[in-house]
Amino acid sequence: MNRMVRALALFAFALGLGTFLTPGALAQETSATGKATVTGCLQKGDEPGEYSIKSEDGKTYGLRSKTVNLAKHLSHKVTVTGTLKPESGEKEKAEAQETKSNEMMEAGDISVTALKMVSEKCQ
Repeated sequence: MNRMVRALALFAFALGLGTFLTPGALAQETSATGKATVTGCLQKGDEPGEYSIKSEDGKTYGLRSKTVNLAKHLSHKVTVTGTLKPESGEKEKAEAQETKSNEMMEAGDISVTALKMVSEKCQ
């Protein structure tokens, strides 16, 4: 019996770890509390003090932070965590009409509270 319990516990742990380490698992994760985790290439934003990141699922987010030095990670592949403020539907429609390029519109803004560098190069 004890052997079976250990085997099941090991299996459950391996399954959970496998899910966490699956490529793209951290690409974009949001929760009901407005927390977001996004992995992608960190770029300079359109406004002073703003940065942007394009997630692995193709969405673009505006980034700002009072606690994390985003500037030193420009052109790095990073995972950022913070509070997501989604773009409002009306604002997106107005911006889409004004934009003539094929660029993706921002999915929202993230106030970054943590950053983890994945790679010094964006691929």
